[in-house]
Amino acid sequence: MASTTSPSFSLSSSSTLVDGKTTRQSTAVASSQCVTLPTLPPPPAVQSRAARTTAYCRKIARNVAAMATSTGEVATAEATAETATTELPSELVQKIQEVWDKVDDKYAVSSLGVAAFILLWSSTGVISAIDRLPLIPGVLELVGIGYTGWFAYKNLIFKPDREALIVKIKELYKDILGSS
Repeated sequence: MASTTSPSFSLSSSSTLVDGKTTRQSTAVASSQCVTLPTLPPPPAVQSRAARTTAYCRKIARNVAAMATSTGEVATAEATAETATTELPSELVQKIQEVWDKVDDKYAVSSLGVAAFILLWSSTGVISAIDRLPLIPGVLELVGIGYTGWFAYKNLIFKPDREALIVKIKELYKDILGSS
């Protein structure tokens, strides 16, 4: 049997990064056969499409703001927006305080508010439980569509029926809120 010998290769690579460029430093190798491979440059910075779009939009916004500030339009718009946002909540808070001060039985009103919240929370649980049952949601949907059709036929199609419905709604509105 013949023995085969393979030549020995040694790979030696040494590079340093100077000012973004790689410089080659050769090392002394004892072997007479030295194979060195060049190193690859670093990968370019990859930006996603969203990042480029966002940067472009910011640039346009800066340009528009710069053009508008030279005519004084942005400063006026910003001042108007700031006063509108600060006045709206304060007016709303004042109206709520006035209504709350007019209430005689604050305990009853707050109890009704808490009860309404609890009722709303529990009704969402009941509705979600019913929705998980087979066939029931479909049947309830058909009942709702049927009742909507019946109501439209009885109250909305003909003019005298519409007028009677409007009168009923106005009377109910006066009964609930009082005549004002």
